[in-house]
Amino acid sequence: MRGRFITLEGIDGCGKSTQREMLADALRALGREIVVTREPGGTTIGERIRDLLSSDATVAIQPATELLMIVAARAQHVAEVIRPALETGCMVISDRYTDSSVAFQGYGRGLNLTMVESVNRFATGGLAPDLTILFDLDAQEAQARLDARRTGVLDGAPKPELAYLDELELEFHVRVREGYLKLAAQDPSRIKVVDASESPDATHAKVMSLMLPLAQSSVLSPQS
Repeated sequence: MRGRFITLEGIDGCGKSTQREMLADALRALGREIVVTREPGGTTIGERIRDLLSSDATVAIQPATELLMIVAARAQHVAEVIRPALETGCMVISDRYTDSSVAFQGYGRGLNLTMVESVNRFATGGLAPDLTILFDLDAQEAQARLDARRTGVLDGAPKPELAYLDELELEFHVRVREGYLKLAAQDPSRIKVVDASESPDATHAKVMSLMLPLAQSSVLSPQS
């Protein structure tokens, strides 16, 4: 028997991290045992890779290098955190997973989609989420939020992690968003699109309408 596996996706600036925390708090209030994690990251190896991607070393990073680093972190993440937690019946919420690689490195960077899917499958052993919530936001609006975030950095706020992705041209984020929407159209039973242009509370209400049926059930049959 296994727990539920939920992933959160969306372009940079969509408010995903805020919604992750709101969702985690709501599920804990319901008495659910949850594991909240992120990609790249979630393990010592994954966090080291995240640190490297967040450093000045990414200035000349090649798309294939970026993909392989993220997928390497993912392989460790699945083996060390996600599968063990699911096997104990926990609900796992991951901030990004395989769809991010398809959207960012595939549609955004232009890498071959079949190849991206193949390395994802290899890294995860075919483990797929039970539900993916895609926070959809117009790329220009997301860019405005990112600009405000960068202004906050100048005012003394912490520098956002993986900021090098934030700073890519608007067309990149448009391609990533289009990629996400194509993935949702291809797999509507798993990927649920939530309009992220409203207030955090309004967006959270939509998330909970999707989550409550899962949160109120206990476990699934074994998968992959």
